[in-house]
Amino acid sequence: MTVNKLFRDIHHWGSLAVMIPLGVMIVAGIFLMLKKEFDWIQPPSQRSAVEITGAPATTLLELYEVAASIPELDTTDWTQFDRIDVQPDRGIVKFISTNRWEAQIDLVTLEVLQLEYRRSDLFEQIHDGSFFADWVKLYVFLPAGVVLFALWLTGIWLFFLPHVKRWQRDRKRAAKAAARQGRT
Repeated sequence: MTVNKLFRDIHHWGSLAVMIPLGVMIVAGIFLMLKKEFDWIQPPSQRSAVEITGAPATTLLELYEVAASIPELDTTDWTQFDRIDVQPDRGIVKFISTNRWEAQIDLVTLEVLQLEYRRSDLFEQIHDGSFFADWVKLYVFLPAGVVLFALWLTGIWLFFLPHVKRWQRDRKRAAKAAARQGRT
């Protein structure tokens, strides 16, 4: 079996093996690339209307109490928050619940500036395979990524091979023609 035949076979069967996981990764990746463009995917960050210099006097407990009072976040304990994102430059803190709801709270006034469902984390989990199960991420999506890398390498080889062969053939013909002309 030649290297070219081997690479064509890898390309053929490898693309078949990664078709479904790669399709899922691509679609989710497109949504992730557009997350700042569409509020439906990820809510835009708000800004506090109050300008302050220095750190706000608000405590984390006060912020938590405001967030815990929001029914959509469905929280009764700190551990039910996926993450808390403090953005001092905007004067807000984002509480992101494990149920994917996001509350943006003003760091000074404790006013809820925005309450929206956040889909970008869902698309991120779909993109890396962890949405399905941890084993899918490790044993399906990771190998699909490795196979995709192999497809990329073999694809480069298969793309340039005809050009290299044509260049070699033309060079050989030119050398033969030069040799013939040298004899006459």
